[in-house]
Amino acid sequence: MRYEVISADCHIDLCWLPPDLFASSAAPSMRDRMPFVTEDARGRVWVTKGGAMLGRDCGMGSAGREYVPGQIHRADRMASTGLYEDGKRGIRRLVDPELRVADQERDGVQAEVLYGILGTTGRLGDPGAAVEVMRIYNQWLAAFCATYPDRYAGLACIPSQPIDAAIAEIERVARRGVLRGLDIANSPELTPLWDPSWNPLWEVIEDSGLPLHFHTVGARLPDAVRDALFPAAGRDRAGGQAAGARLDHEVARAAFAVHITGFQIHMASVLMSLIYAGVLERHPRLRVVIGESGIGWIPYVLERMDAEWEDQFKDLGLKMPPSEYWQRQCWATYQTDPIGIKLIDELGPEKVMWGSDFPHPDGVWPDSREYIQRELGHLPAGVRRKIVCENAARLYGFPLAEA
Repeated sequence: MRYEVISADCHIDLCWLPPDLFASSAAPSMRDRMPFVTEDARGRVWVTKGGAMLGRDCGMGSAGREYVPGQIHRADRMASTGLYEDGKRGIRRLVDPELRVADQERDGVQAEVLYGILGTTGRLGDPGAAVEVMRIYNQWLAAFCATYPDRYAGLACIPSQPIDAAIAEIERVARRGVLRGLDIANSPELTPLWDPSWNPLWEVIEDSGLPLHFHTVGARLPDAVRDALFPAAGRDRAGGQAAGARLDHEVARAAFAVHITGFQIHMASVLMSLIYAGVLERHPRLRVVIGESGIGWIPYVLERMDAEWEDQFKDLGLKMPPSEYWQRQCWATYQTDPIGIKLIDELGPEKVMWGSDFPHPDGVWPDSREYIQRELGHLPAGVRRKIVCENAARLYGFPLAEA
């Protein structure tokens, strides 16, 4: 295959998976704790018997929000292709290998990197069940990607706790050898990455040879905002309505705007923690990708880290300035970032990977060609090709011999 465009950030969300996947695949002792699909007054919804609400079946984004025409322009663009209507009719385009290939060809994309089931750990509220859900998902994803290995590079979902379960899943995924990266379950409650409790994990990941990913999830949305805007999600474990005063809708919308606009900036903590804690110094073969992070903020943060290291933190045991670890071991993905593209020389053109974010509502599918031309069209062809194709091809093993 001749690759011209590879999306380094796409998604398979829990709400689009086969409805019986988890209950039919779980260990007998775990079946009652698995997600499943049921009916409510507005249609089909993913839930657990423990009271977790996991989104509308075939819904929008990682949280499975209900698609409302006219509310989000990018969602309207996706809806114009029949995506959500097909979902209502039981046509799960996002998890049908042939239909998904067709959707990507519609967008001018020959291959994609697949992140999966973002936020599930926090929504389940059951760490033990989350471990089993991720094991089942990774097994399913490997079979999905094996249908078109020249099109799909799947990232295994790895639980963030307990560490021994994370290690076991990494080792199992590496033995199977189908998936091409590891995505640690990110959440606002994640143990800080500078904490020494993570140390056993870094060694196992480095030994696996698989790149490590952290995908942005942003800060925790306050309960009052969530309940005001998404009532179906605002329920307690007993199934009743969450307690607390209701926010005015306009206030909640303003708070949600802050949440959505700023969610990528929180990835600075991931980058700073891994470097300052010496993780990349101790594990020089570890490759790190911060997914859907945007890129415009990164040169500033690297400059600040270098300055602070030079000024007062040379006792941290780093043998070179923080920015050099970025250049040696890190990558970032973005979907649209005109400011970041202006700083491409500071970032290094080999360290940036474009992704459409399909099928999330802040992505650019099915208009990727338009965005790429508008934001990258002025760059030299070789630099542009690195960003939209070659960097991802090299990191994830898509052969470029025919390019």
